[in-house]
Amino acid sequence: MRNERTIILTLTLLLSLAALSAFGEATALAQCAMCKASAAGLDEAGTRNLNSAVLVLLCPPVAIFCAIFFVAYKHRKSANDF
Repeated sequence: MRNERTIILTLTLLLSLAALSAFGEATALAQCAMCKASAAGLDEAGTRNLNSAVLVLLCPPVAIFCAIFFVAYKHRKSANDF
């Protein structure tokens, strides 16, 4: 019963956050001023390189995030351990 309640609460929270982000201001979706200024003067190859750089900088935080959840998943306690 408690596990179902937690799942329902989590899903409700996630759906609420998704709805709020969908109806948020358009300026919140804009990129930072420095990236915008850099990309404004670039040609197609430069824009491709900038996008590649953003993806490279995104990899370490995603890897750390996934590693934390992997460790938490491996060391979780079952409901019968309490």
